[in-house]
Amino acid sequence: MQAAPPPPVIVSPAPREVSFGRIEGRVGRGTTRVVVKVDGRLVATKAVNRRRFAISVSLPGRDVSLRVTAIGAGGRSASTRVGLVFGLPQESAPYAGAVPLLRGYEDAVLARRIRSLARGFPGICGVFVQDLRTGAGAAWNARARFPGASTLKLAIAVELLRELRGVPAPGTRLAALLWRMLVYSDDRSANELLVAIGGSISGGAARVNAMLRALNLADSDMYGGYIIEDRLERRAIPLEILGRPTFVGKFTTAWDLARLERALHLAAGARGALIWRFRGALTPTDARHLLYLLAHARTRGGLNYARGGGVSVLHKAGWTTKVRHDSGLVYRRAGTFVVTVLTWNGRGAGGASDLLAGRVAGAALKQFGR
Repeated sequence: MQAAPPPPVIVSPAPREVSFGRIEGRVGRGTTRVVVKVDGRLVATKAVNRRRFAISVSLPGRDVSLRVTAIGAGGRSASTRVGLVFGLPQESAPYAGAVPLLRGYEDAVLARRIRSLARGFPGICGVFVQDLRTGAGAAWNARARFPGASTLKLAIAVELLRELRGVPAPGTRLAALLWRMLVYSDDRSANELLVAIGGSISGGAARVNAMLRALNLADSDMYGGYIIEDRLERRAIPLEILGRPTFVGKFTTAWDLARLERALHLAAGARGALIWRFRGALTPTDARHLLYLLAHARTRGGLNYARGGGVSVLHKAGWTTKVRHDSGLVYRRAGTFVVTVLTWNGRGAGGASDLLAGRVAGAALKQFGR
């Protein structure tokens, strides 16, 4: 009887990552076919005559388990399970197509809608939104500094993985802290991670700030830890300051947060500033893991209104009594766009902030195509 081939070695995706449906791996001698199942359902079969293989499949926008099976000439088989991974549309992958210009170009229709929404907000707001496939977008008050609140926890996560040069092993203290910081926006976990990065909260904040400066994100600052409690005819997306709150503490802008989210998306496909500025220190696997955590964020935020109908929202919200922010990536079959909405109201931020973020995301979905 012919022996079964060895189980396939899966290179990508790894557990606890986002996946755009591309499965890469290696098979042993004697393998003639590779079969892929998603949550037990057969989705792909491919004949192989080399040791390496790549298969693209369509994944639902949720956590799924993958089983990849190597089949030999006699029908004997061996399998490898990968799970859980969070599925995203193939069409929205960061390696699908050219990278648009950083500032892109202003979409006049969307810009009018954004201006209308921003002027109707009872307070000060900053907005930046851009289609990462075409470069089209719009902005309002995008370079005004706002209290950073919890949105800068994404920067802590990026610096942590850069320092570790890899994702913390499941079950470890750092893995638990990273999950609580990004999924539940836990302030104490953020402070502990700052200590892990730099030996103290202030030391970790300095490391995070250095990373932000290396990415040219000059309008963001950690300010310590958290208190426990047609190109010539096209106009560039405007980066104006139309008003800003007065405050002391950590700060950021809609423009900076949008660029950080954009860099994380591109890094998942081995592209962009996070890859080429920190060569080897932050990998595509690291980026896909951080996106996986953002996909499971359980904090309130207006971008949640855009979910459903084949749309996945990976975001990080932040708030204090006077501010409420939301910044993230919206994935759908038509591609990916980044949207950041920062709000401040001296009398207290509330539901109007979430409503604004939801309406901005809805306007972008309508204009860019669902």
